[in-house]
Parts: sequence; C-alpha cells; structure tokens
Amino acid sequence: MFRLAHLSDPHVPPLPRPRLGELMNKRAFGYLSWQYRRKAIHRAETLERLTQDLRSKRPDHVVVTGDLVNISLPGEFETATDWLRRLGPPDRVTVVPGNHDAYIALPFSQSWRHWAGYMSNEADGNPGREPTGFGDFPAVRRRGPLAILGTSSALPSGPGMATGKLGAAQLERLECRLAQLGREGLFRVVLVHHPPLDETTKHRKRLLDSAEFRSVLKRSGAELVLHGHDHRFLEAEIGGDDGAIPVFGVPSASARPYSDRPGAHYFLHEVEKTQAGWTLTVRALGIGPEDDRFAERFTRTLRLDRGGAGGKS
Repeated sequence: MFRLAHLSDPHVPPLPRPRLGELMNKRAFGYLSWQYRRKAIHRAETLERLTQDLRSKRPDHVVVTGDLVNISLPGEFETATDWLRRLGPPDRVTVVPGNHDAYIALPFSQSWRHWAGYMSNEADGNPGREPTGFGDFPAVRRRGPLAILGTSSALPSGPGMATGKLGAAQLERLECRLAQLGREGLFRVVLVHHPPLDETTKHRKRLLDSAEFRSVLKRSGAELVLHGHDHRFLEAEIGGDDGAIPVFGVPSASARPYSDRPGAHYFLHEVEKTQAGWTLTVRALGIGPEDDRFAERFTRTLRLDRGGAGGKS
C-alpha cells in the first residue's frame, strides 16, 4: 500500500510587512483583505499543528496543490520555503502553484524558483530536472506505483479575479504523458490548483480551460485528480474512456472554520493494486467545527476497475 498525503492552500502566515512600493498594484487589495479578514482565518498555529499531525502519519509522499503565499511578496516565498522544508525534503514533497503564487507578474527567479526542487520533472528520463521557467509543466514524478503529474493553472489576473488556465501547450504535453504512463500501468495522480468542474466554482475563480482539461483526462485516462482553491471539500468524478476518474478537493491547510468553509484538513490517499485495477481509500483528517483536535473526520473507499466502471463504498 502506498500512502499519499494531500494538502492545499496553506497561505503560509504571517504576512511580511510590505514596503509601500510593493502595494502599488493588485497587492493593495489583497493586503487590505488580509488585514481586515484573512489574517483571522489563516493561522500559523493551525498550519503548524496540521504539519505536525501529517508528519506523524509518515506518508510515503506529500503533495501541495498551490497557494502557498498570499499576495506574492518576495518575503512570502522565502517563508513558504522554510515551511516546505519542515514538511519534508524535495524528494518526498511535490508542489504545484496556485493563483496566489502568481498574484502579480514576477520573474521566475524571484518567485517559484524558491520551490524548484519541489517541482522537479523526472519525465523522459530526466533525473529530477528543476524548472527554469513558468512553462516547465506538467512535471512527472514516479513514486512507488504512482506517477504524479503536477500541472500549473496559475497566472496573474485582474483585481477581484482568481481565474486559472493550463493552456494548449501544457494540455498537449499532459495528454502525451498520461497516455505513456497509463501504458506503463502506473496509478496516475494529476495535481491542479483550480477545480476542474465548472459547476463547483464561482465564475471569477474558474479554470478557464476546464472543458479542455476534462477532455484530455477522458481520452488519456487517470486514476485520481487532486486540487485546492475553494477552501472546501469536493468529491466528484470525471468520466473517462477507461473508467471514472475520482476528483478530490481539500480545504485550506491553515484555516479556522469560517462562513460555510470547514477548518484545516488534509487527505491521506491509500493506494493498493488489485487484479481488476486499484483500490483507493481516502481519509480526511482535520479539525472539527467545535474543537481544534486533528482527527479522522470521514473515510471513502473506491474501487477503480480499469476497463470498466469503478465502484464506491
């Protein structure tokens, strides 16, 4: 059995004090949102407790589906890197970026370059080649029976917007790699920050090419899609030519319960090979609405019978 932990949207607190010149753009709106709302939601102590609880479970690998920072201040990328190091080394942790990690347009060297080791690509025989620019996705990492495909839907957007897009070139590369890895018989896990289902997301926060993304998955197949972005649970599926593809979204890793959103959670995905395909057991661990204790809150078991319909219990 392979155990994959999934967390998202840590929005690593606290927010560094910005210089005035750093707020002469969209960041000004984000800074005000942080001061008057978000800093009461995203708590350093909550993220630290989740980190410790997750580490105690000793998963085989950890994936983080974006929004490590808040308004893309230079100091935030360094703070998030320090947190990633506590979470685990680059060979045990995979990261994909989110829209807050591209809050404004920044050079790669001043932003995602800090996490390059956590985004390294082992596709086509590359021994962990680190990205050198924003276009180096998807990244493929083989871990046990899994092939983890990290995509980037992160791009700068206007004030009040949090849309994402994968783009035709990335989708073409993703389709080729999914097909190849499927022929190898691996359990393919696709990471994306934005939810791939339009009906689950507000218009201003949607994945602009979600239909094209789903079409790629339908044709090439996958065993699991993991995302963040909405700070809530999502359990759905995408129809594939070789069977249904489960989709799971996880709440923010640092959040106190707020509005209709749950508090901090992470998933443990337990993958086992069967004669017919795979069995996937999904365990949600997090804080409840009335207590701060990390505990298992629900479990799902899915049977992924490739070559036919999957089942759920």
